[in-house]
Amino acid sequence: MPKEIDPVCGMEVDPSTARYKTLYKGKVYYFCSSLCKEAFEKNPEHYLKHGPQGMPHHH
Repeated sequence: MPKEIDPVCGMEVDPSTARYKTLYKGKVYYFCSSLCKEAFEKNPEHYLKHGPQGMPHHH
């Protein structure tokens, strides 16, 4: 199975073992962590438009 790219941080994620995923506009996106998943769900269009931004930072 080909690797998917985490749309938030750009890491490769194996869809067969990915614990974090979300469905957006009919496509499944896979994430390396709950942080990336939450960041994407808050602002999916930003990541789809601009591409991966690196790991989200805690403030």
